[in-house]
Amino acid sequence: MGKLLNIVTPLHTMTKRKYIERMVDEKVHCMIKAKEYEFDYWDGDRRYGYGGYRYIDDRWKRVAQPLINIYDLKSNAKILDVGCGKAFLLYELKKLLPEAEIVGFDISRHGLADAKPEIRQSLFRYRAQDPYPWGDKYFDLVISLGCLHNLRIFELQTAVREIERVGKGKYIMVESYRNEQELFNLQCWALTAESFFDTAEWIWIFQHFGYTGDYEFIYFE
Repeated sequence: MGKLLNIVTPLHTMTKRKYIERMVDEKVHCMIKAKEYEFDYWDGDRRYGYGGYRYIDDRWKRVAQPLINIYDLKSNAKILDVGCGKAFLLYELKKLLPEAEIVGFDISRHGLADAKPEIRQSLFRYRAQDPYPWGDKYFDLVISLGCLHNLRIFELQTAVREIERVGKGKYIMVESYRNEQELFNLQCWALTAESFFDTAEWIWIFQHFGYTGDYEFIYFE
């Protein structure tokens, strides 16, 4: 397997979360609504998800530039984002690499429709757990940030193997935990997660499904 990275964690830890308040706020109802992955999840009340997921200048540049550096992406690189959401990261990558071929897909109609107009034509609606419509090693880099923990274990098998198959470089970020407190916080906070695994379990899963790329875990401390 590849390396454990620390790219998204600095952004993740900037947000303060009230774990108990979410757990006792009709959480089952909120989970059902969040799993529609539409307006309420992205831009509705905070109890259903992000509470307003908007573009902030240079926020995702702090992820895009390290990806370019780590994977030595050239001006004509081919990049795929699995579960791209509103594709703000792809937008930053495109600004830094104007000649690159960027592609992203997500299951959210609202998320895709709210992407930056400059890259919207490069996005389409698709599921991470279905076979990908590209040949082996087509992309120089395949990324998936905060998506795969929303799949069940048998769906993870297809998604991980497809990311491995179509990418030369690979980077996956998922939610995880290292101790009982972080597990409790994750269970309180997560609205859409189907897979709750600690770091050792995630590494075992990646290896079991033949993944050779890099990875990162975000924690709820």
